[in-house]
Formats: sequence, structure tokens, C-alpha cells
Amino acid sequence: MRCLVGALLAGLCLQTQAGPDFLPQAQAYLVEADGRILWERNADRPLPPASLTKLMTALLVQERGALDREVTVDRAAAMETGSRLGLAPGDRLKAADLMAAALIQSANDACHALADWVAGDEARFVALMNARARQLGLASTRFTNACGHDQPGHRASARDLAALATLALAVPEIARLVALPELAIATTNGRRTFRLTNKNALIGRYPGAQGVKSGYTQQAGKCLIAAAQRDGHRVLLVLLNAPNRWWDASDSLDRAFAELRQPT
Repeated sequence: MRCLVGALLAGLCLQTQAGPDFLPQAQAYLVEADGRILWERNADRPLPPASLTKLMTALLVQERGALDREVTVDRAAAMETGSRLGLAPGDRLKAADLMAAALIQSANDACHALADWVAGDEARFVALMNARARQLGLASTRFTNACGHDQPGHRASARDLAALATLALAVPEIARLVALPELAIATTNGRRTFRLTNKNALIGRYPGAQGVKSGYTQQAGKCLIAAAQRDGHRVLLVLLNAPNRWWDASDSLDRAFAELRQPT
């Protein structure tokens, strides 16, 4: 017997399944182990990526540098919808703390504030996102916003997202943040504090979990990029539009680690 994890699945156990029945029930998925693809379905199909988008945002913010600098939240960022911290116009936070909020709690207001800080406004930041995607060879990816909102043309494939996540995890600060179960941040004047809780339910529950990002929108459905490491092996998976993402993620990770234990 093997306990599967997830925010809503604690304490539940299921018999391990082998063969095709264990494969993720997702519109698209990709599972790779130590860089070798084990299983995939529709991995090159461009689909809405929801907040998995924020990995590209974080990568560009990290490349901008000077994360100890203060960022002032403007009205456009404060009016962001969906997942948010509740930032107000005029709030000032360090860029590093805004990036933590975007990655850990998937805060759209923090994400938008970072886009404005890097490029002046979100439209110019999106241009940088797409230029970076082209540079990285992410041929099935096109961004229209920094946070992952449903918009026409905002698409990415599972294969592209796996490549993006691998690159993001190679950045120590991003890797550190996506693995944290929670974190406290504050405005630079200390008047407002925020407790961030990681929306990736595998963190702290699945043995060896390292991140990376979860997301949901009406069009994208439930999405997840997850990484885990055991015995020197890393497994990375991408699930797009996966109704049972926590079950599927733990099943797929377990199966991949079992595959790695097989004699070659």
C-alpha cells in the first residue's frame, strides 16, 4: 500500500497500479527522469498554462537582478484579479519578497508589480517574456500577460514548460523559494505583513518534493509542474488540465522512481 498526497488527500491510501491505468488523466502531460522522457501525451500541444506562466516571470526578474531594491505597487498591480496578496497602491516591498509571493502563493498583484518594475509596464514585460521564450527555443509558447490569466493566444506546451522549469530550478533563489512550505514577508516600512503559503500541495507531503509551480484558471483547468529528488535521481512532471493533479502527480512520481530502480 502507498499513501498518496495532496491537500485534500491526506490519510488516503490506494493500491499501487501498474500499466496504462496509472498514467495521468490530463489533457497533456510529460514525465521525465534524470532528463530522460518516460511518458508523454500531447506534450507539444499549446494549451493555457495558468500560473505556470510565473516561472518565466520569475526568471526574468532574477535576471534583472538587484532584488534587494524597493518596488512601489501601482494601481494597476493592486487591481489584479484572481490569486492575490491584497496589495494596495503605494505599498513598498523588496523585489525579492514580491518574487516570493508570486512563486509561493501565486499572487497576481505581486507578479504584476514585478513586471512593471522590470519593464515599466506589463505590455513591455510580456514582450521580454516572448523574446526570452524564442531565445530558449520554446516554439509552442506565447505569452500575453505576466501572471497566467486566460487570454486568447496565451499558450505553452508541456514540453516547453518542462524545459522552462529545468532552467528555473537551476537558479538557486528560485529553487529555494518554490520548495518552501511557507514564508513571512512585509512591506519595507513594516506596517503590513503577509504570510505566504505554498499552493503546491506536494511540498512537505510528498517525500523528496522540490517544487515547482501549480496553477488554475477556468480555461486551463488544474495545472502543475512538480519536481522531486530521491537517491540522487530527479523526476520532473508537467500536467496540463489535470482534474486529479495531486493524485496523478504522486502516482507518476512514484512510478518514475520505481522505473529508476529497475536494473538496466
